[in-house]
Amino acid sequence: MITLTINEKEITLDKPVTVLEAARRAGIKVPTLCHHEALKPYGGCRLCVVEVEKMPRLQTACTLTVADGMVVTTESEAISKVRRGILEFLLINHPLDCPYCDKAGECELQDMVDKYGPTVGRFGEEKRKVPESHKDHILARNMERCIVCTRCVRMCGEVQGASAISIIGRGNRSRMEPFSSAAFDCEYCGNCLTVCPVGAILSRLYIHSFRPWQLDKEVETVCPYCGVGCSLVVQVRDDSIKRVVPRFDLGLNRGLLCSRGRFGYEYISSPERLKTPLVRKNGRLEESTWSEALSLVAEKLGQIKSRDGGTAIAGISSPRCCNEDNYVFQKFMRMTCGTNNIDTVSRTGFASAQKYFEDLLGQGITANMIDGLKNSDVILVLGGDPAAINPVLGLSIREAFRRGAKVLVVGNAKGLERYKTLQVMPEVFREADVLESLLIEIYGARGIRGEKPALDSGIRELSERGCERTGERDFDELRMTLLESVSISIVFGPDLVQRADGHRSLFAVSGLTYLLEARLYLLSEKPNEQGVIDAGCAPDMLPGGRPLSVQEFRRKFEQSWNGAIPSDDGMTLFEMIEGAANGKIKGMYIMGENPVFNLPNGSYIKEALKALDFLAVQDIFLTDTAEIADVVLPAKGWTEKTGTVTNLERRVQLQKKAVETMFGMEDWRIISEVSGRMGYEMNYKEAADVMEEMAKVSPLYRDLTYHEIGKGDCLWPYHGEPLRGEMKTVPEGAAMERDYTEDFYLSVERPLFHSGTLSGKSPALMKIYPEPALRIGTGTAEKGGLKDGDKVQFSTRTGSREAFVSIDDAIRDNRVYFSNNFRGRGALDLMTYNIDKVTKAAGIEGCEVKIKKL
Repeated sequence: MITLTINEKEITLDKPVTVLEAARRAGIKVPTLCHHEALKPYGGCRLCVVEVEKMPRLQTACTLTVADGMVVTTESEAISKVRRGILEFLLINHPLDCPYCDKAGECELQDMVDKYGPTVGRFGEEKRKVPESHKDHILARNMERCIVCTRCVRMCGEVQGASAISIIGRGNRSRMEPFSSAAFDCEYCGNCLTVCPVGAILSRLYIHSFRPWQLDKEVETVCPYCGVGCSLVVQVRDDSIKRVVPRFDLGLNRGLLCSRGRFGYEYISSPERLKTPLVRKNGRLEESTWSEALSLVAEKLGQIKSRDGGTAIAGISSPRCCNEDNYVFQKFMRMTCGTNNIDTVSRTGFASAQKYFEDLLGQGITANMIDGLKNSDVILVLGGDPAAINPVLGLSIREAFRRGAKVLVVGNAKGLERYKTLQVMPEVFREADVLESLLIEIYGARGIRGEKPALDSGIRELSERGCERTGERDFDELRMTLLESVSISIVFGPDLVQRADGHRSLFAVSGLTYLLEARLYLLSEKPNEQGVIDAGCAPDMLPGGRPLSVQEFRRKFEQSWNGAIPSDDGMTLFEMIEGAANGKIKGMYIMGENPVFNLPNGSYIKEALKALDFLAVQDIFLTDTAEIADVVLPAKGWTEKTGTVTNLERRVQLQKKAVETMFGMEDWRIISEVSGRMGYEMNYKEAADVMEEMAKVSPLYRDLTYHEIGKGDCLWPYHGEPLRGEMKTVPEGAAMERDYTEDFYLSVERPLFHSGTLSGKSPALMKIYPEPALRIGTGTAEKGGLKDGDKVQFSTRTGSREAFVSIDDAIRDNRVYFSNNFRGRGALDLMTYNIDKVTKAAGIEGCEVKIKKL
């Protein structure tokens, strides 16, 4: 124990910290400009000087470590004189434009000058002049205000890992500049905005539009984009979101955000939002009343149920909707419509992988803390770029690398280019071969653990069957690094699920996780992919991950819901699409999803849905799918309703309502209204009523309340009961026998600056990344005679697109990447698919593409 005295207050500490931190814990404020809690101690501004008994000079509190018996004074006339002198030096070149500066009211320099002075300046020479820069679409720079604290540079380099800015010049001409000079060429995380103590860096989204004291309220909520679930604060004025900011004491992200979380909020106030229900009349969608639209949905679904049975109805739910919405949706499908045909577009990635992993390794196998990555010795990255799919999780991998962890990448991962120890590049679409070879080698060295008979047997059979020893460069180093490590994390992305034999990679990763006793992380592209599964939106699972086929589980839900649940498993997503095409499915209800755009071979998906007798869609925009619906119902979006979401750690978090809107209804309320009109009443008054029921009937959510969830530490397994039991045998599937000899293959880009099509409704993100580009590796481009900026037409069997070429050094095979984020210009519509017989996910690998220079 360490005991010291600060300002005559005795403080006891368990371990050594800086004097500044000790004072903070005691509630004593010590002024500083260069120090920030997210950054390492710097000692640059000297404003935190304190007196320490028996030390002859003033000491910087941010760099001085406490010692037992230390006596510290943080305020005295001598200290105030030094601080006043430092501030006078800073004001020599700092403009006195506080009434005009957007930082006024939250400027740290302003607060300190107000407390310590000086009241006048003695420097007679002219202040330095640096033109204000508005050349960047997002960030404005006023370097006359810069006090050279270097917070922004250290944040960008030490924490974000982008190293996109630096201090240039010398003496009083020093200032921050991006390496790209005019505009920023960076990850646009905006974390430099968070740490800048003055108005030197500002967001152009809100510049000159409000002052901090004019805000009506600040609401803590969760980001609506990916599965990390970053906490943030929404600042509201006149029921309009003015700004989104993080807080360093809030949430798992600890004050860090990515470009989508910080600048992507504008979509919620888009003028393209759906405001009234639409009903198809005479072949056209026309505005209608809520009463007419809801009654028509109930009538049409009721007719189909009476005529063809509940199995002729199907529903697609959404990982962008809250747990409450998805719970009510699956209850509506099962109890009101009489069908288990319930699934989600997450079937194409997260849901298929999560089910496979849990069936083999046990429930909760992917429920690992993101912070745990930082403490790993080795991190194996597969199936995608974590820094683009889940950017804040990617920062944890970068931090682990800086701490000495070995980061092993199989395939392409641009965001880890400077943060990898080893990269293994399999032959195109042959990752499963590499992973199976790796598993056999690890098994040969480690043997069987004997804890999971099905998995042990599957690994043994794979080893006996054998596979061709992979000849990839650095394979042996990859194997030895894994065998020699004691703390391993495996980060698995969606690319390897979206294969016709994706189950091979899933089994190999399951085996590696098991034999190496590794932590397994499953990347998640949408905010509630885990929650939509836990809520029961699966054709074979009830809420809480309870198998539908077990009569005892079914009986408990039937007692709570007062009705019978169909006993047969329902159709998966692509089985529903096939059912719609061949007439087995007559009616479909889609909540918050756009399968026409978000599934491969969109033209076929569209024709299949158009063949339905009735299609109802509820969403916040008129999507490609909504355009062909018979009824479209406008829903409320993020910050317009309260609900819970579950992140990839399986942490349940509270999304709070922040603004009032006069249009749309909560998704769960719309479903309840339709259900009541069909004869099955759901008497929920607010979202909390839905959660209360979930906490009673779902073994997973037992006794959870909004109060507990709102604290932010509601982690798996909560108060619930993880399902015990495991797969008896490993499902078998065939390997795809195919040679990949074409010059180019099309793959889906997952850009850092976009997520789905929602980000396309955010003007700021569109300014950063305004149109899709065809991304090609350097070697492949040279072979094809292509240069950066060339305009090309690229074609597959199902269509063509035109785009400009972007040469990307991080792509090291002959795949070309095109995003699926821009309406009318998506990659998935150009791709066909083959279903993996085990996971039921769509395999989109091997899409040959011809490129023609225009």
